[in-house]
Amino acid sequence: MVDVILGMQWGDEGKGKIVDYFAKNYDVIARFQGGPNAGHTLYVDGKKIVLHQIPSGIFHEDKVNLIGNGVVLDAITLKRECENVAAFGVDYKKNLFISERAHLILPTHRALDKASELSKGNEKIGSTLKGIGPAYMDKTGRNGLRVGNLLDKSFTTDYIKLRMKHQRLLDNFNFQEDINAWEEEFFEAMEFLREFKIVNGEYFINEKISEGKKVLARGPAFELGSWRPKERREVCWMWILEHFRL
Repeated sequence: MVDVILGMQWGDEGKGKIVDYFAKNYDVIARFQGGPNAGHTLYVDGKKIVLHQIPSGIFHEDKVNLIGNGVVLDAITLKRECENVAAFGVDYKKNLFISERAHLILPTHRALDKASELSKGNEKIGSTLKGIGPAYMDKTGRNGLRVGNLLDKSFTTDYIKLRMKHQRLLDNFNFQEDINAWEEEFFEAMEFLREFKIVNGEYFINEKISEGKKVLARGPAFELGSWRPKERREVCWMWILEHFRL
């Protein structure tokens, strides 16, 4: 059985708190879409913690947590977040799994996000500058690097190729900022990421469902106010299936 939590009003509806509240009734907590612009505020033993990448079920010791295929992953943010979670006595390596098909946010994605935003002048959209949009563009264009690529010997070579492609785009923006510090952090985070249980996300979820496990899937926020209830359900399920599959 799979239950889904989505936001219908552009975000900030408290999805993280709701997932944390209902997590006790489920076996698997899966995040299937989104990036580090999410901010799920939880209070654990009276202390505040904000989660950007890790599913909100991480504080439930007997629950499995999955970062799914549709997520774009900032490994630097994940590393910091895991360190914060560990400070609460949580063994995140025990119950946190990452889909091999989740796409990585690269330093050049952040640079492209910033360069694009700066180029818009007064018409800028207010991007969080976390590289999420460019990472999804590479995902849909089949150009990006996935978590699973980290296990290949060719990872560094593939990274350089994609970086050069991004650099040509950055040159068009006349973007001059030095991102060497970002890259140093990125490769440190890649070594950290290798320590995780990297799985085939769709098979992982299907196996859990076949075993009779209850899955709570947390998705994005988007506005469907003008859609009729049946249309909302159809759109939501198409979105969910697509992001579990990719």
